[in-house]
Amino acid sequence: MRTRRSQSSSDPVSSAAFAKATASQGHQPVLLHEAMNSLALKPDDVVVDATLGGAGHASRIADRLGKKGVLIGFDLDADAIARAKKVLVGARPTTLLVAGNFRDLGRELHRLEIPSITKALFDLGWSSYQLDSGRGFSFLRDEPLSMTYAKDQKAGAITAATIVNEWGEESIADILFGWGEEHYSRRIAKAIVARRLHKIFTTSVELAEAIKATVPPRYRHGRIHPATRTFQALRIAVNDELGALGEGLRSAWANLAPGGRIAVITFHSIEDRLVKQMFVAWEKSGEGKRRERKPIRPTDAEISMNPRARSAKLRVIEKF
Repeated sequence: MRTRRSQSSSDPVSSAAFAKATASQGHQPVLLHEAMNSLALKPDDVVVDATLGGAGHASRIADRLGKKGVLIGFDLDADAIARAKKVLVGARPTTLLVAGNFRDLGRELHRLEIPSITKALFDLGWSSYQLDSGRGFSFLRDEPLSMTYAKDQKAGAITAATIVNEWGEESIADILFGWGEEHYSRRIAKAIVARRLHKIFTTSVELAEAIKATVPPRYRHGRIHPATRTFQALRIAVNDELGALGEGLRSAWANLAPGGRIAVITFHSIEDRLVKQMFVAWEKSGEGKRRERKPIRPTDAEISMNPRARSAKLRVIEKF
């Protein structure tokens, strides 16, 4: 196998140093211990980290690989690639970082002249870096209503502003219900269309306030912010997250060597349902076997230290 080796020094990034660095930056990878154990990493593995984010999982993967190992990391955000380069300086394995969508995993592996992989990890959660990106992902900050993962937006690309300001009421309602599981999808969609008639939406706070004003008081003051599900649905639509996830998993499976494993960490029921359905289908066809019937959940201790881990689920499948 021919690979292109990154320039690095000889010593791996230590787990202790990484933990200290990520703690200071406010980034905590979820289900880290469980994911590493489930993948059963070996020194000579060829591993794909499909979602680099803050490079938390990538750093631990690199710690477990030897000089014959290969780590391929994907992320649409150029800033995430830059962070990963810093974190992985000195890593023992060959490290190849791809600024692109994991839906193109197969094509990128071909470009890198890597015939097959042995392990793949998809962490579909958020990092603090994304919330701080200034692209309107958070309803707690007044930011341009973009919600695109790529830092450099292509001309004509769909944004959250495009959807709420230009799409029809029924289409908006369908998105909010289907991808956000929002019970008040039609009420919110109607309010969005009515509001944009006299003033279009330009920022995340404008949209969040409009949603908050139109839902019932008990929902407005509930456990989660009333805009949470709407923002989730818009983010999924803008980035075609479910389409990308399906393509990425199929591509990883097609390029996975026998005995190899894929691990996926999800954070909401829609993406978890898709992962489960694909894993079950591969199992029923005799192509592989799920390592656990039920998803692995974070411990109470992890949830206590990192509340955003509470909804995480880890599913793992091994290829025959």
